[in-house]
Amino acid sequence: MNNMNRAWRLEKRPVGTIQPTDLSLVEEPIPELEDGQILKRNIYLSVDPTNRIWMSDREQYMPPVEIGDVMRGGTLGVVESSRHAGFEPGDLVNGLGGWQTHHVASGDMVNKLPGDTGIPLPAFMSALGATGVTAYFGLLDIGQPKAGETVVVSAAAGAVGSIVGQIAKIKGCRVIGISGSDEKCAHVVDDFGFDGAINYKTENVAERLRVLCPDGIDVDFENVGGPIFDAIMEQINLNARIVLCGMISTYNESDGAVRGPDNFDQVLMKRARIEGLIVSDYLNRWMEAMTELGTWVMEGKIKYDVDIVDGIENTLTALDRIFAGANIGKQLVRLSPEP
Repeated sequence: MNNMNRAWRLEKRPVGTIQPTDLSLVEEPIPELEDGQILKRNIYLSVDPTNRIWMSDREQYMPPVEIGDVMRGGTLGVVESSRHAGFEPGDLVNGLGGWQTHHVASGDMVNKLPGDTGIPLPAFMSALGATGVTAYFGLLDIGQPKAGETVVVSAAAGAVGSIVGQIAKIKGCRVIGISGSDEKCAHVVDDFGFDGAINYKTENVAERLRVLCPDGIDVDFENVGGPIFDAIMEQINLNARIVLCGMISTYNESDGAVRGPDNFDQVLMKRARIEGLIVSDYLNRWMEAMTELGTWVMEGKIKYDVDIVDGIENTLTALDRIFAGANIGKQLVRLSPEP
């Protein structure tokens, strides 16, 4: 068994776009296990827009990653050794394992995955992981869609947005996606069943929304913020619900400022409701979502994409793919082979 760990540590707070010197990839010994701990070899690392937030010291929903610490991130791995009664070598687990090849963790802070399901492991980082749970509770608990309503999803070909759209279709809604290429727009319509899609890079979003949403917008699942959010806000209906899941277009602002929509008055005029979504608020209901999502995946009602980059040394490249809009679906880094 390898006794060395490779890990990305935060060297300084990024200003604007993340630079290679903001983090460093180091090699260091794996600590000895204490009672109640496990050692897991990480197989997949989740790379997400929120990584950029965690690198900053702005007010946020978790403590920022401290300078010198291993960068925070969700992982799926295999137990290599254990001093916890609930785990043994070979068990598959997931949790916040950090940007590193190995992780010594408290057994109480990871989740054991079911064995012999026949489901590919990346699904547990996508439709059957935090991504799917985010889409599930964000749309159903906060968005509260009703059959026949119009749902608009920004970053529609992304990890969360693509699943949101499919759940909305299951619930009988009309779904319009917003993405950054003709390929992605065709994908969400042809493969995920969206009713229409808008390429925000080549089309006027406000004009196309008027065409594709002739009866207005009842639910906005917002992943992007900025001008796209402005265009959606122009056309929300009375009592619209806005699920604020992310504002990726603002995360690299050099001054740290995150502006709201220019037409914020529409919240008042349309008596709309905006609610922020942090998936960890739903930990006590996790299995509720997993049960239904698992059924939909097995029945083929929900499909998912994973975009995999190989090698821990390419983690920053994987993160850059998200902010450049180059990824389709869930962005993962494969750190080691599956067992």
